[in-house]
Amino acid sequence: MALFRIDRRTELAPAEAWRRLTDWERHGEGVPLTRIAVSTAPPSGLGTLIVARTGLGRLGFDDRMEIVRWEPPGARRPGRCRLEKRGRAVTGWAEIEVGAAGSGAYLVWREDLRVRGLPRALDPLTAFAGRLVFGRAVRVLLRDR
Repeated sequence: MALFRIDRRTELAPAEAWRRLTDWERHGEGVPLTRIAVSTAPPSGLGTLIVARTGLGRLGFDDRMEIVRWEPPGARRPGRCRLEKRGRAVTGWAEIEVGAAGSGAYLVWREDLRVRGLPRALDPLTAFAGRLVFGRAVRVLLRDR
């Protein structure tokens, strides 16, 4: 299991951190060689379908995802979003949690990333790569433009 976790703190309010982390099209700004398309009408919520296309030209793969849990942060509870990965090449899930921490917010990104065709012996390397790539994506998403 290529399970990894990313923990961050931000000065942003929880609602703003949530808004930025769930701006799906912007995820491509932080993930190299990747474009994101949302194939369902806004706003995001249960059933939203997202496709991350990674590659150069015809060489690449799609990471198809569906939101199966959608609970934006409230006054006294953290927000939680779970995406199920349903592609041919990439499977697994990702969870994003955002809650209040002092005058800002904390976030936790958990993911079980599976790439079809890669042996389980490479799971530690896949998890390491996932932490690097998605850690960068989180930094990009949370920074001011």
